[in-house]
Amino acid sequence: MSATPDPPGDRDPLVVAAEAAVMRSLVDPDHALQAGRFVLAAARRARHPEAEAVALRAIALAARELGDLRSAEHHLREAIATEDAPPERVAQARLSLVTVRTERGHPRQALHVAALAWSHLSPLDRAKLDTQRAVALARLGRHQEAIAACDRALRVLVTAPGTIDDRRFLAGGLLNRGLVHSYRGDWDAAMRDLTACLEISQSSGLRHLARLSAANLPFLAVRRGDIAGAFKHYREAEDTLFGFPERLATMRADFAGALLAAHLPGEARAMLSLAVPDLEASGAHVALAEARLKLAQVELLTGDAHRARQVAEQAAAELAAQGRTSWLPLANEVVLRARLALEPVTPALLAELIACADELEDDSAHLEGAAALRLVAAEAALALDDHPTASAQLARLTEHAEREEPWTPVGTRLTSLAAEPARTPDILAPVRQHALALEASLQEDATGAFRAVRNGLSEVSERVETFDDPSLRAHAARAGERLAAFGLGLAVRGGRAREVFEFAERWRAVAAPSHACSPVTPDRVRAGLGSGALVEFVADEDALLAVVITGERVALRRVGDLRTIKEAIVRLRYALRRRSAAPVGCSPCDVGNVEAAGLEVERLLLHPLLAELGDGPLVMVPVGALHTLPWGALPCLRERPVSVAAGAAAWVHAREAWVHAREVALSGQGGPPVVVAAAGPALTHAHAEVADVLACHPDGREVPGRTKAVLEALEAADVLHLAAHGVFHARSPLVSGITMEDGSLMAYDLLDIPRSPGLVVLSACNSGMSRAPVEGAPLGLPGAFLAKGSSCVVAGLVPVRDEAARALMSMFHELVATGLPPDAALASAAAKTGETGFACFGAGSRPLY
Repeated sequence: MSATPDPPGDRDPLVVAAEAAVMRSLVDPDHALQAGRFVLAAARRARHPEAEAVALRAIALAARELGDLRSAEHHLREAIATEDAPPERVAQARLSLVTVRTERGHPRQALHVAALAWSHLSPLDRAKLDTQRAVALARLGRHQEAIAACDRALRVLVTAPGTIDDRRFLAGGLLNRGLVHSYRGDWDAAMRDLTACLEISQSSGLRHLARLSAANLPFLAVRRGDIAGAFKHYREAEDTLFGFPERLATMRADFAGALLAAHLPGEARAMLSLAVPDLEASGAHVALAEARLKLAQVELLTGDAHRARQVAEQAAAELAAQGRTSWLPLANEVVLRARLALEPVTPALLAELIACADELEDDSAHLEGAAALRLVAAEAALALDDHPTASAQLARLTEHAEREEPWTPVGTRLTSLAAEPARTPDILAPVRQHALALEASLQEDATGAFRAVRNGLSEVSERVETFDDPSLRAHAARAGERLAAFGLGLAVRGGRAREVFEFAERWRAVAAPSHACSPVTPDRVRAGLGSGALVEFVADEDALLAVVITGERVALRRVGDLRTIKEAIVRLRYALRRRSAAPVGCSPCDVGNVEAAGLEVERLLLHPLLAELGDGPLVMVPVGALHTLPWGALPCLRERPVSVAAGAAAWVHAREAWVHAREVALSGQGGPPVVVAAAGPALTHAHAEVADVLACHPDGREVPGRTKAVLEALEAADVLHLAAHGVFHARSPLVSGITMEDGSLMAYDLLDIPRSPGLVVLSACNSGMSRAPVEGAPLGLPGAFLAKGSSCVVAGLVPVRDEAARALMSMFHELVATGLPPDAALASAAAKTGETGFACFGAGSRPLY
């Protein structure tokens, strides 16, 4: 279309109708599709090539808005091939084809199409073409060129006549530039462009473009570090994009990429499992290849190396077919890491690891990944006993370490490059310190190795959260986990209990930073235990170890084979589920199965430790599969208070916070505990259970079982009791939730609450299940409450019958109201009711009254 169209009265009515259909496609694609087909039929009967070409473009644009990329491309090619169509109409069809070809996986071809269109377009249409070229350029990683194209386009479009098409391209140019800004880490500029796009789209009635703008808010919120806000934006965008599967899938894939960069691979996987099938169905090949690569990275991080390799190889093939060679080393890295997990190291595999690290290092955007992979190559060389190669790779990582200069990530140096004698790759501190620790280990310098590990972990804890770039944070956090695990391995080899305790705590602090607290010594732990004991479990490859802290000693003990213990826990959970599913008054066989399974776990897990545990309260710090263990089902622990903690430091700080809160209350500065309870839907005894609970507490009150009411209650309650169904997602803990009348109270809803009650009781099946992607501290609902300040959370680890939950919880609250601490009250109530599926998380050893 020209910049200054002739008045409609002076123009051919078929062309006017076809152009109206083009305009309509932006606000009502269904109606535009019908109108375009009607005009197309009329144009063909009248042998009117101009109207035919414009009508075909209208149909294509409507199909594009509805997510049918194949149909959009088909009709645009028909428009381009229309015999005797005016050159400017063919060029406009090519203009629209640029984005479609990009989204179908051919950004280089899209740029060729744009070049063919350029000479036949008006200045205004050339500006519109620039907004489409920017998409192809961004997909090819040419971000600076993409921003320049948008800048040129926007300078023209802001002075355009203001038709709906002009407004659409103005808003689209802002959207595209905003996304490129966000990929480059310029969050303020990105938010300005996306907000302006949303305002223009809404005021112009461009509902689909407004949806696209809103759909990018989850991505941008994660990139800015606002995880809770990101999930809220996601829920809103999910509703607005319903019925547009390709757009919804693209939004989910982008959101997943941001979650992956924020070190939330489980949540990213949940998004990608929804996005990939819809991207396949819609033919959005560019977004599909990127989504596959993200999925491969996620599968590797969450432990499925076989699936990671398959998906990465498929992504690599698709990226290669699209000519996106800069992406190929990223896919190859996943393939190589997966092979390393699946097969023995060979000299050939080692050579491929080094070559891939070299390729990554050639791109300044991948320097951190290159350094991390080079460290993996050094470890692989050591596994082959190839010390020269290992030393050469480590030297690449440590050659500038002796300067002891402050480490600065890529893009933050203030000195000029010209002042440096030579360009050296920026290496994350934990990677460099890991390399130094490996070098010291090779020289049998244990002191130097531990010093390097401590220095690297100090850098992680001090610097990671200050980085603006989330991908840099993710690289640093993952490198910190590996460094902490290496330090823990060194400590285990040394066999000194206090050293193993120190590095087990350091590892947990890095693996689950939301639970990290200032470090504590074994002596400080002992001061809070009284007659009790703390057991911190440690995984050492296939073996399970335990650091036992009591009033008398700190001891390191070997427990047994980790896989055997995990299988026994699975059998116990299965027996408990079978008993829960059986009719009331279950058979002695079901009870016997639970008893036998509990005895087996007890024999494997606790018998090596019982002589040192005494008979007082216990604090258990689990690892791996132990996060899923219902401790009360072990016969030797019945009627014995047990608290399950994310770490020793987390337990100490939660206990001290509880003591302080009760001291304030008992000193007269506060009244009796504020107890709030709510009942969820579809539970027969939920409201009766709430009534029983409130009867135990003088000033207790019920609030509606709705998400908003419960979140508001968190701000004032000292005790919160929820009787509702729970859903736990092992691979994406932040989307675990409690079912309320108006939806689910999700773990991510708790991320930005100002405070959390001291005691939270989740009378819900599976609400206490926890599994961290790196097997660190718990990340499910208990972990979310504890991270926000709760001292103690009581929650279910297995399905529980409604009537059994009511009986247990009624007795639990009766005992708490008499002055028993929560861990002792739960142990006593479980023994009397026979319901052992609940656990006490955090610090439950102090009374509420």
